Amino acid sequence: MTHHAIQVENLGKRYRIGRAPAKATGRDSLLQKAISPFNYLLSTLRKPEADEILWALSGVSFDVARGEVIGIIGRNGAGKSTLLKILARITEPTEGRAVVNGRVGSLLEVGTGFHPELTGRENIYLSGAILGMRRVEIERKFDEIVAFAGVARFLDTPVKRYSSGMYVRLAFAVAAHLEPEVLLVDEVLAVGDAAFQKKCLGKMEDVASEGRTVLFVSHNMIAVQNLCQRVIWLDNGQLRAQGTTAEVLGKYLSVTFAAVSEQVWHDPDSAPGNEKVRLHRVAIRPAGGAPTDPISMSMPLLVEVEYWNLIPEARLHVCLHVYNEQQIIAFTTSSNETDLMTRDNPLPEGLLRSVCHIPANFLNSGTHRIVLLILENGLRIIFRYDEALQFEVLELEERPGAWYGKEPGAVRPLLDWTTQFVAETAVEGV
Repeated sequence: MTHHAIQVENLGKRYRIGRAPAKATGRDSLLQKAISPFNYLLSTLRKPEADEILWALSGVSFDVARGEVIGIIGRNGAGKSTLLKILARITEPTEGRAVVNGRVGSLLEVGTGFHPELTGRENIYLSGAILGMRRVEIERKFDEIVAFAGVARFLDTPVKRYSSGMYVRLAFAVAAHLEPEVLLVDEVLAVGDAAFQKKCLGKMEDVASEGRTVLFVSHNMIAVQNLCQRVIWLDNGQLRAQGTTAEVLGKYLSVTFAAVSEQVWHDPDSAPGNEKVRLHRVAIRPAGGAPTDPISMSMPLLVEVEYWNLIPEARLHVCLHVYNEQQIIAFTTSSNETDLMTRDNPLPEGLLRSVCHIPANFLNSGTHRIVLLILENGLRIIFRYDEALQFEVLELEERPGAWYGKEPGAVRPLLDWTTQFVAETAVEGV
């Protein structure tokens, strides 16, 4: 028996896309409607033009070992869902081949196979059968499915009367309790509330811990990082990178979020803001350097925020949320904590400049993003700018010791340690 659960070789999928019809009015419009069926037939039979061809996948090759949990990442339209549909035999590839060894279960579109007129109980059997579960298997897991979905009270009610959350919970519960050798999961964490998403993630962790092969498509980088051993990055239908989770996620996030170390707006009328404040400039730079200079872990940094205060005597302060490349908040800081100018003091109308000092050897290496908030009276957020700054922290200095990989953690402070000899002690038996 082969040790590969999935083998993909030079896989490609081509689609033909339509063209927008030429605009017409009056008699020409009526004529176009009359001959549109014939135009459609002719356009289908003729050879497509170059601008009518879309390669959703092109030249994709990879192998997945049995028991591996693989994350598939990429922007919308990268070809992730198309890949899973080919592996699930929903659609055929245009070129190449994909071999899947073992029973396949798929969570591609939660709720597929549900009939709105049938009850929850009836839909469990219907959907389970469509997903490949035998009746005896459904009956054995029936109580577990109902308990997971939390819809026992409404089990004999037609699902058309369910809320969207109840509908999704029941659909996911049925699909999640299928026991395939290969499980294909497409963005199931994008639906439902926070509690339901947490339950979905827990179920995926259970599946992974049982040694089954999982392909997991998600935009949730935290979920990918926690679940997946390796990651495949698709970009415009092509394989951009594959490797360890940390390595590929770092590359993906650094490219997806291009570095923005300075932004300047000269006109207050068009600058980001509102009737109370407007931004003039945001920047991050090494102390003594320029925003265009590379940032090293050993450098102290300055984050500069210049903004127009449009309300005289306003009590304002600046707050920064600094995220790392896994989109975890590394730290938050506020000018109200140490800046005597903004701490409970009314500010004059005009251009203000706040500077945050980040010490050297504090941030970990990798890509970081800063969200800027301006608060009034110490509590109320009057302006938020999510894409204020994006920057890369580099590790350029040689560190002592033998470890040269990326250290874990949102921050990486250089803390003082001391060791001293206390006493000479005899240890019995040594």
